[in-house]
Amino acid sequence: STAKIWDISITKNTAAMFFSMFLMLWIFISVARTYSRNKDNPPRGMQSLLEPIIIFVRDEIAKASIGEKKYIKYMPFLLSLFFFIWLNNILGLVPFIPGGANLTGNIAITMTLAVFTFLVTIFSGNKNYWRHIFAMPGVPKGILIILTPIELLGLVLKPFVLMIRLFANITAGHIIMLSFFSLIFIFGELNAVVGYGASIPLTLFTVFMFMLELLVGFIQAYVFTLLSAIYFGIAVEDHH
Repeated sequence: STAKIWDISITKNTAAMFFSMFLMLWIFISVARTYSRNKDNPPRGMQSLLEPIIIFVRDEIAKASIGEKKYIKYMPFLLSLFFFIWLNNILGLVPFIPGGANLTGNIAITMTLAVFTFLVTIFSGNKNYWRHIFAMPGVPKGILIILTPIELLGLVLKPFVLMIRLFANITAGHIIMLSFFSLIFIFGELNAVVGYGASIPLTLFTVFMFMLELLVGFIQAYVFTLLSAIYFGIAVEDHH
């Protein structure tokens, strides 16, 4: 009787994704309204926290990778990408609601983000970009038979590497923390004294990995956004 029923219930990852999306909308809309109301006043509160990060993404990622003239139209996507990954990396380390869902450790999520980067790169590519993909200037036609398929394969491999890098790094950190913590109970099953003795160093290792994951969460958001910006910069680069 239930064979034809489709299960479209919301999973924990879906709920976490919606929460992070609404949280980002609330933060940025409220900050934007504050800027519009107080244009001549120095930033305060949430503005003081976000403004240096936004300037960092603008100057160190977008401008440096895409160029002074063409970076502006990519800023909304790059900022959304950076803050979405960073926020969910942090929420994934929180062991209780609204955290507890390892969203960026889900390969479907990282694949979707990589596909977005791939599509933006494809639709941003100018004729100079596509000419270097299909027929690189100055290269003999016989060599193009070999190089052109490699370049086409590179179009797919770039987002694939983005997907795997984020997924693997976030998942690995969680597995390591869980392994350290689980060893306490494994040793405890063998001997209560050994379990209590091992709990202290293993807890310290878990806390150390937790702090390291906070850093890794920022670095992975930065790397994913930086590589995306580099791909956009290559796609829109003018002919020299």
